[in-house]
Amino acid sequence: MNLHSHHRLHSSALVRLLQQWMPAAQGRARREVDVGEELSQWLSTVDAVTLSRAVRATEDVVPTSVLEDTGSAALRQLAQLVTTARAELTALVEGRPAAGRPQRSRADNTPTDPPDPTAEAEFAPHGARYLSAQKQIEARTAVVRAQVRSGVASAAPGASPLAALDAVMEQVMAPREQRLWATLAGHLERRMAHRRQLHEDMLAATGSVDDPARWKQPGGWLHAFERDLQALLQAELDVRLQPVMGLLEAAQHKNKELTE
Repeated sequence: MNLHSHHRLHSSALVRLLQQWMPAAQGRARREVDVGEELSQWLSTVDAVTLSRAVRATEDVVPTSVLEDTGSAALRQLAQLVTTARAELTALVEGRPAAGRPQRSRADNTPTDPPDPTAEAEFAPHGARYLSAQKQIEARTAVVRAQVRSGVASAAPGASPLAALDAVMEQVMAPREQRLWATLAGHLERRMAHRRQLHEDMLAATGSVDDPARWKQPGGWLHAFERDLQALLQAELDVRLQPVMGLLEAAQHKNKELTE
């Protein structure tokens, strides 16, 4: 397991999504450079030495000719644990915002004012919802990663150094990843402003009358932004689970080598 198989940020949906969201005027090459620099230049010299030592440790494992069948079974259980966590977090990502409580009827039975469709035209409620989901994803994936690392370390004689490598990777990458995750809400806010501007440009070009009641319907700008929010959360979830999947894949490969 090397750095590139463990952290495939450059080829992730997150990178592609952020590149697509950057202003078209910057050009494709410029967008790739900007996002690439933001995501890739993370390793200091000390970090690189630490990682190099951890990688060498995984290569010094002495093969054994006898491996308990419980190793493969344990790895399958860990894979199922990750699958379950991914499904639950994907359901969180795809969940629609909770509908507001219906207003109580007035005592004299006169009609109450309907919900204001412009209430969601500001970023604040969407930003709060995004940060809440992001924290839940962070907490759950951190727990799963620790569980998988612990399970891998005891699943097979040759897998313990892989778990140690993952612990080093997490320690080295965590501060830089936190800075990256903190920038995503800003990207989302700019995306919302972009969607709103496209909507207003369309109205100006066609001379149409704006109808806020249609904003959240298919084809509306808030409906499109909702899909953007979900896409960003899903891309972040995929990146956060990449180290877990990489560790499992490497452990399964090592387990196969030791049993052959």
